Amino acid sequence: MEENMKLVTLEDTVEYHLFLIPDESRDPEKQKEILQKYIERIMSLFAPILVPYIWQNQPFNLKYKPGKGSVPAHLYGVTKFGDNIEDEWFIVYVIREITKEFPELIARIEDNDGQFLLIEAADFLPKWLDPDNSVNRVFFHQGELCIIPAPRKPEAESWLPTTSPTIPQALTIISAHPEKVLASELVRASVNRRIKGYPEKIQASLHRAHCFLPAGIVAVLKQQPRLVAAAVQAFYLRDPIDLRACRIFKTFLPETRIMTLVTFTKCLYAQLVQQRFVPDRRSGYELPPPSHPQYRAHELGMKLAHGFEILCSKCSPHFSDSKKSLVTNSPLWASFLESLKKNDYFKGLIEGSAQYQERLEMAKNYFQLSVNRPESSLAMSPGEEILTMLQTIPFDIEELKKEETNLHPEDDDRWLDLSPDQLEQLLQEAAGKKESQPISKKEEQDYDLTQVSESMKAFISKVSTHKGAELPQEPSEAPITFDADSFLNYFDKILGPRPHESDSDDLDEEDFECLDSDDDVDLETQEAGEEVSLKGTFDDLKSYMAQMDQELAHTNIGKSFTTRKQLNKEPPSQTASNNSDEEDSGAGDSVMEPVDIDLNLVSNILESYSSQAGLAGPASNLLQSMGVQLPDNSDHRATSKPGQD
Repeated sequence: MEENMKLVTLEDTVEYHLFLIPDESRDPEKQKEILQKYIERIMSLFAPILVPYIWQNQPFNLKYKPGKGSVPAHLYGVTKFGDNIEDEWFIVYVIREITKEFPELIARIEDNDGQFLLIEAADFLPKWLDPDNSVNRVFFHQGELCIIPAPRKPEAESWLPTTSPTIPQALTIISAHPEKVLASELVRASVNRRIKGYPEKIQASLHRAHCFLPAGIVAVLKQQPRLVAAAVQAFYLRDPIDLRACRIFKTFLPETRIMTLVTFTKCLYAQLVQQRFVPDRRSGYELPPPSHPQYRAHELGMKLAHGFEILCSKCSPHFSDSKKSLVTNSPLWASFLESLKKNDYFKGLIEGSAQYQERLEMAKNYFQLSVNRPESSLAMSPGEEILTMLQTIPFDIEELKKEETNLHPEDDDRWLDLSPDQLEQLLQEAAGKKESQPISKKEEQDYDLTQVSESMKAFISKVSTHKGAELPQEPSEAPITFDADSFLNYFDKILGPRPHESDSDDLDEEDFECLDSDDDVDLETQEAGEEVSLKGTFDDLKSYMAQMDQELAHTNIGKSFTTRKQLNKEPPSQTASNNSDEEDSGAGDSVMEPVDIDLNLVSNILESYSSQAGLAGPASNLLQSMGVQLPDNSDHRATSKPGQD
């Protein structure tokens, strides 16, 4: 019956900090008062987009955080966004807009992965910037992303610290040099592209669907649409203990079900739809056959009802009344309500009207969750909120049934079943790349395979370290200059002192004198020795390669490569005779035929690409990262190497 058990997951969280520009004349008490006023101003200004937003787990919130150590007093918030990454990027948008509206504020934001803004712009970061030295360098100021640079030389810029800056140092630097700390245009563009479209993008992330729900849930969702997230999470993360409460429903009886329109986020809707679940027979939630036109509405309603029942089963119906009156008792509520009216939150609605009251209730809930968050012991759980509303909000089942006939049509959910091409397009858009155009027949016939080999050569020529290799951004990128001295010096550092004779354990006296006289030679002798060492290392590498060639000559590995001799299209009998002669000859007498590197490279890549059968794989991924697009393989015969057809 039950296929999905609760998973223990580490919830993803995002933290955000808002600092005031430093002012030595401001005393701590004054700073606290200013910061608390900023909470009211910020939350009321952004209420129109924050109040109706459906959060996956926790909403955007701000609270005053006193100074500690070198970190000054500031505004602080933390949000668990769980599986919906869009919540995190919406918060990035809000933080950026806050610094734009209030230029005297400087913001920092990070999540479990650390500086995720730098991860988003990883392809365009300066070479010196890495996770170890990025602490306290990335901020938003005046709506722009700032990265405090590191000094190229200790004496270059006196206003830059030689190590990672402290928070006070960072705030001072940003306020004094806003133009010099501005992130590069490419870095800012990559972050701005990720939050492009907000706040209009919020509507595109929603999905409206018909659900067959108990009347009590319909009434609750009319007042607090955001509670759908808590119910979906309760169902999605259910365990056998949770399901005990759903054997026989006590709060949301199936006999009261009516059809309604529920607004989800696409993430919540996908979580609800994709889970297969069969209700307990004792629950009374029976489903029509799958062929029924309203089967999906009944299934969604059944799952959502289970989520709401689980929430209510986790709290006592007689919980403390002190939790019910937190909003109206707060001294901040009256001033916050006035700020909402000044910012036209109620959109000209008549005070006391039904729509006005709905927005007022949403504002109260928003105030309690985001502005005046109580201690965890006093905060109401979602189940307690639901039970409170059921006790205080009157609703008429017959009136709700009348609304069934006037329901708006539900949204199309074909976005759940993306084709491979649509998925690829979404991935390209997410990566900020233009959609690649399919290759035409003429382009396919005239396709130049040298592009593959040239791109691979450019990739091999790139500098790589233990941190990875750099991919060419464009296939037409100019070739990289190769510094042989630096290359050999790098090998010299890795391999250590060079042995003079690799096959002998004996060293003559001159060799010992050379090894032991480092402290006695002067600078000129040392430089000459370094040149000899580099040349010797290079000679040793050539010697090692020649020795490996001789050892491999005993094996058949050479036959797997296409040589230039084979390209002369010799008769098969002659080729076979040559191969036989080469096998009979010793390793020392064999003639090493030169290998056509380009041909073998292209041949192996095409063979790998063909074996992927149109799916993702190493060959297509590597070529795509270098900007090379191969035509589809229209030849379904056995793969043969180019030049051998």
